[in-house]
Amino acid sequence: DDELQTDGNRSGHFRNGELGLAPTNEEVIRIIAAQLAEIGDQFDKEIQERVVNGLVQQFLNENLSNEDIAQYMSRAVRELIQAIPADMEQEKAMLVLAMVLTKKIVNTVPSLLQRAFNTTRAYMNQQFHNYIVEMVSAVKQ
Repeated sequence: DDELQTDGNRSGHFRNGELGLAPTNEEVIRIIAAQLAEIGDQFDKEIQERVVNGLVQQFLNENLSNEDIAQYMSRAVRELIQAIPADMEQEKAMLVLAMVLTKKIVNTVPSLLQRAFNTTRAYMNQQFHNYIVEMVSAVKQ
């Protein structure tokens, strides 16, 4: 039921007390997703293969918890954010980087889809929940 969507075609909904948006907000979510996808396409070219391969190795390590892997992802995002133009909102850039990294990890090792998605979703909910809510509210106005 959970979907990883970065192209704005369809929206997923968080559950269990996490970010939950009513179906009437689908158009707002599509607008935001389209903006994030455009930024993601720009970032996609900038992410070095060594960063992706390093994260793949962390995801493949069954001894690491999702929280440990999320810390590795957070570190990679913080490193990559240094190359992002200063005029871009840092939280937005970090959110997009996390999504693009997840996409690249899954493209590299498709069997990591579920673990990568679940870890990234938890990371985004922990780090960017308020920012996502603010983005939705801003577009609605």
